[in-house]
Amino acid sequence: MLLFLLRLLSALSLSAALACASSAGTGPRFALAERGVALPEGGTELRVMTFNIQSGARGLDGVIEVIRAAHPDIVALQEVDRGSRRANGLDQTAVIAERTGLVYHAHFRTTDLHGGAYGIALLSRFPLEALAQYPLPVPRGAEPRTVAHALLQVAGREVSVYVTHLIRQPFNSDARMRQSALIAGLLARDSRPKLLMGDLNDGPDSRTVRLLQRGLTDVFAASGQGPDGTYPLPLPFSPAMRIDYVLACDAFEPLRSEVLRVGASDHYPVVADVRLKAEGMQLVSGAAP
Repeated sequence: MLLFLLRLLSALSLSAALACASSAGTGPRFALAERGVALPEGGTELRVMTFNIQSGARGLDGVIEVIRAAHPDIVALQEVDRGSRRANGLDQTAVIAERTGLVYHAHFRTTDLHGGAYGIALLSRFPLEALAQYPLPVPRGAEPRTVAHALLQVAGREVSVYVTHLIRQPFNSDARMRQSALIAGLLARDSRPKLLMGDLNDGPDSRTVRLLQRGLTDVFAASGQGPDGTYPLPLPFSPAMRIDYVLACDAFEPLRSEVLRVGASDHYPVVADVRLKAEGMQLVSGAAP
């Protein structure tokens, strides 16, 4: 069985371009309920999204359509090009930001590909107060990886948003674990309300994800609706793997989450509604008797 799984994962990495030959098209259908912005409890409801866009290989218009239709407040993007030949020289982050109305945005370069910068990105309805980027450990000769950190002003409060894209499968579980440990350390030193979003390239029962869940809640596991797979395997009748996540600290209450089964990329995006609790509310459950 182990040998079969390794071969299957190898086929996945070699055949990624064939994945998600979706009959669903790019037009999303959402089961998520309508939500407001301010809640009676004094908390603030946010809709967040993580989406590996495959450098717009299936057309940037489809990516933009999916994001616009979801009406998110904050979007983490992976595999984003800036100025590359395959992106026709476009700054994909800036184009998506302009056309979705998520006017605050940042691109975080991890390496140069096809004559341009390649990396991860963040889009937001809220001002980005500060940005930071940290390299992640990778094996010699492997593609560089990073975690980005942005401070946002949300309803007058500082919120930390972390975005990442861990090293790909197969055979890199130890490297992903080292990357996860570095990110967990950053999160542990950050006392603000915080979210971690991205393509973790590992399943929910992996050591990588379990380590991050020591301090964060998997929002889909807590509140998800429908199928949870985010990366369709390039084989007939195979289930999609769950490798894309929205993780939140206990300052956030998970409300709803959904994987959007759309064909705009080789990944399905994850959308989640969370409530940023009023200051002090997250301390109630842990208060001394």
